[in-house]
Amino acid sequence: MKKIPLFLMLTFSCCLSAQHFKYGVSGDFHKGSIVNVHDASKGKYGGGLGGFVQWPLVENDVFDSAYLYLEPHVDFNTQGEIAKAENEIQKYSSNYVSMSVYFRFFFHQGNMKRDLFLFAGPRVEYLVSYKRDTSQFYEDAYYKFNLDNKVNRLNYGVTVGTGLQISQQWEAFLRYDRGFAKFYSDNPANTYNRLLAIGLNYYIKSNW
Repeated sequence: MKKIPLFLMLTFSCCLSAQHFKYGVSGDFHKGSIVNVHDASKGKYGGGLGGFVQWPLVENDVFDSAYLYLEPHVDFNTQGEIAKAENEIQKYSSNYVSMSVYFRFFFHQGNMKRDLFLFAGPRVEYLVSYKRDTSQFYEDAYYKFNLDNKVNRLNYGVTVGTGLQISQQWEAFLRYDRGFAKFYSDNPANTYNRLLAIGLNYYIKSNW
């Protein structure tokens, strides 16, 4: 597991040193939750902002006809969940710095690239801050069930998604993130993060 962040950093460095690449910024709005813990979870809305680099894995040309890319992302995002128990609302807020490496595939016919694409790849997240807003009454009554005092700082998982190229500079996407690491380490259940996001990519520059 410790080798995953190193692999992602090396991949990102290789892309920056590649001869042909383009880069931009990305933002999203999402709803996420922490699975298998807390009562009547309603999920939590949040957002993310970051940057990305794209590097073609197949032959490209001046018309940008490549259909397969390697695409590292770095972003800051808010996650967590909102739950309800005993007629009270419990709020759990997590802030992450994340890095992903996507393989992006455009549907194509010959060298004619379509606007629709799919992407998937590994994701690593580091928990920058964690805050809980609950009453002492709730903690006293439910801690024995939740076992949620200790959190893991490092999370890893996978991302899958689809998107549409709107113009040369803009793209819209739909993305699902699924964590594999346990969020609450003392809880015997598999308490992982998940979220569903919609967002936009904006290309700043390309060097082909």
